[in-house]
Amino acid sequence: MKKIFGIILAASFTLSGCAELQQVASQLPQSGVGGLSNADIASGLKEALDKGIDKQVAKLTKTDGFYKNQLVKILLPAELQKVDNTLRKIGMGSLADEGLKMMNRAAEDAVKEATPIFVDAVKNMTFNDAKNILMGADNSATNYLQTTTSSKLYTKFNPVIKSSFDKVGADKVWSSIITKYNAVPFVEKVNPDLTDYVTNKALEGVFTMIAVEEKEIRTNINERTSVLLKKVFALQD
Repeated sequence: MKKIFGIILAASFTLSGCAELQQVASQLPQSGVGGLSNADIASGLKEALDKGIDKQVAKLTKTDGFYKNQLVKILLPAELQKVDNTLRKIGMGSLADEGLKMMNRAAEDAVKEATPIFVDAVKNMTFNDAKNILMGADNSATNYLQTTTSSKLYTKFNPVIKSSFDKVGADKVWSSIITKYNAVPFVEKVNPDLTDYVTNKALEGVFTMIAVEEKEIRTNINERTSVLLKKVFALQD
């Protein structure tokens, strides 16, 4: 029973195809468990995967997925907070707002690259991984994914964010913002690496939302919104 839930829980925050579901199902006892066949359990897994992606990670890929989500909205790095404050004081608040929005738009574009990397993480998960997730804290599945995918996600996100900046002209907007700020008398000059900054913030946002869904599925029975989900996740109760 614990083996089944560990596998289900670790998988429930990624998007997987039939091959991955079959791989998970193949690790279960052939006769099924708790009156559920292996096919039922595999179907429940797929439903949980779809639910997790639809509710959380997929939200981040939409317009305003970051910008209007206060849990993950990307704010200016510390060294640019003073840039923002100075621009607003001299009547250039709209320029500062546009620069902030472009950072969040770039993150929304980049998160579209996350799904296949999460699929690989599930495919390579061992029984010990699943056991540790089951016996661990409420964010153990999130931590597992963060450990196994962060490096690959950064590699995928970074060029997408750079391309997004180029596409919408964010590089020019930020160049203008920083140039205007640096021209203000007596201020300390700044020249931050915004692509790296937004890449890391996009990663933080993805794992923040995965942690939200992990907690919901672990603790909130109402999140099991179909008969099959109720039966499958009842195995862990």
